[in-house]
Amino acid sequence: QLQLVESGGGLVQEGGSLRLSCAASGRSFARYSIAWFRQAPGKEREFVAAHSWSGGRTYYADAVKGRFTIARDNAQTTVYLQMNSMRPEDTAVYYCAASHGPGRELNEYQYWGQGTQVTVSS
Repeated sequence: QLQLVESGGGLVQEGGSLRLSCAASGRSFARYSIAWFRQAPGKEREFVAAHSWSGGRTYYADAVKGRFTIARDNAQTTVYLQMNSMRPEDTAVYYCAASHGPGRELNEYQYWGQGTQVTVSS
């Protein structure tokens, strides 16, 4: 079992930055890949970024590549999403999720946090 809690969401102006945190508790955190997904009003939940537990590889959606960075601290059992040059279209509820494989599909992830709201004003 793994429990995930997101924090760090809020309101930011276009072009600004936010850092989201995903704190994990439970066993074997280091052996899970962690991803961030987001869901905007009226839209489906979509993949944002993932950090593989094996090899530390990172993966990004095209919409955030070059602006967002995912990083993890296994000692602190926390994964971060640094979001820079933010745009109004980044407005969404952001969720972290855990899986044994670094996929981009929702159904590959077994554990989910409750989400944190991010709003980017223009």
